[in-house]
Amino acid sequence: MYDVVVIGAGVVGCAIARQLSKYKIRVAVLEAKVDVAMGASRANSAIVHAGYDCKPGTNMARVNVAGNAMYDEWCRDLCVPLKRVGSLVAAFSEEEMEQVKKLRDYGEKNGVPGLAILTREEALDKQPGLSPEVVGALWAPTGAITCPYEMTIACAENAHDNGVEFYFDFLAEKITTLRDAVEVESDKNVLFRSRYVVNAAGVHADEISRLMGDDSFTISGRKGEYILLDREASGFVQRVVFQAPGPLGKGVLVSPTVDGNAFIGPTAVDDSGKEDTSVTQAGVDALKRAGVRSMPQVPANRPITAFAGIRAIPSTGDFILGQSKANPRLIQAAGICSPGLSSAPAIAVETVESLRRAGLNLVERGDFNPVRKKEKPFRAMTQEERAAAVEKDPRYGRVICRCETVTEAEIAAAIERTLGKATLDGVKRRTRAGMGRCQGGFCAPRVMELIEKYGGIPMEKITKNGGASKMIVGRTRQEEK
Repeated sequence: MYDVVVIGAGVVGCAIARQLSKYKIRVAVLEAKVDVAMGASRANSAIVHAGYDCKPGTNMARVNVAGNAMYDEWCRDLCVPLKRVGSLVAAFSEEEMEQVKKLRDYGEKNGVPGLAILTREEALDKQPGLSPEVVGALWAPTGAITCPYEMTIACAENAHDNGVEFYFDFLAEKITTLRDAVEVESDKNVLFRSRYVVNAAGVHADEISRLMGDDSFTISGRKGEYILLDREASGFVQRVVFQAPGPLGKGVLVSPTVDGNAFIGPTAVDDSGKEDTSVTQAGVDALKRAGVRSMPQVPANRPITAFAGIRAIPSTGDFILGQSKANPRLIQAAGICSPGLSSAPAIAVETVESLRRAGLNLVERGDFNPVRKKEKPFRAMTQEERAAAVEKDPRYGRVICRCETVTEAEIAAAIERTLGKATLDGVKRRTRAGMGRCQGGFCAPRVMELIEKYGGIPMEKITKNGGASKMIVGRTRQEEK
């Protein structure tokens, strides 16, 4: 019997789990995939939005601005990278400049600090290399970049360290509301009973809601494609550069990443389904054209990969938060599209308060530890630190991923701390092994050997990202001997 079951282990679900772990209650997180951060949290723009483009008075506006302000503390405690590089919304005509001024007005009503309208010259000074056709821009100094999957992993690990239980490969197919509890049953006849359910199921949140008798909204998928650029060609952009937004969202942006790369994206393909993360040539071509419009010198011919994510677009046009009117034991954290990453900490706080108002007795623990420790990456160490690390653990002396300088010791630690099942992509998200120029072409077989060695998963059962994505079909007779 749990006090709260959270369905969904994306950044919102894991942030909620971390916030709940501050209290003397029993919490479980149920995830349909084999690991955390396998939906929208693994593939998005990685931007901590300032909060100027949300319509004033909406849930989005409120939790975006509040969540942005919480990021410094959360990232410090969780050892997650955060860079306050600021963001620009560039206008290329007087008509677009009016839209930019409207965003400024929205931001001021939402309480976004430091907003300023820049002239053409000021915009070019703030971000050299902007198109000479720019006529002005909106500057938001609180705009930031982070790592979405690292934030998700960190929240999950910290929640787990503080007593939250995680269960993977759990697809909720039947939910029964009793007088004083809720029963959640999986496709494998596994049953959980809880006093309350928090719905943080991403693109599938409407399905979970309907299972609990709430059909007040639907969610559709909107695919966003990205081009990730080679790190050696990425010094051209220092800020997050947006174009004036359109009807399908914030538009294509050009931005640096916290790991030293840069990217162009996303596209916005509506009604693309909830699982289609394919990348199209048409999408790549559109991104290149949009990137050059913002910054003519963008090295669009220097990609190392392209990828896509699915945004959960709610029929309500706003985040769906709080206690369900149809079922008092259901707490919604649904329809979380952009700016969901930015809003996650504030959504977590609001969800806990919704549970309190719903009748859950929340008593703070005296032993809650907000800090998630993580060893410094080998690639970021000084020569003296590297020598000390190798002296302490010789596995630091064996570099597995040459592109990103990731060692056996780091991969072993990542496998051992994975809450779900270790996969090739799971190791990549935790260590960056396979994220370099060769995209795992050299290191993937070595990483698989380490997953078998430290994770106890036979080579023929190792997957790229769960499901049927097996890397090999079997062993040769010689290997079996």
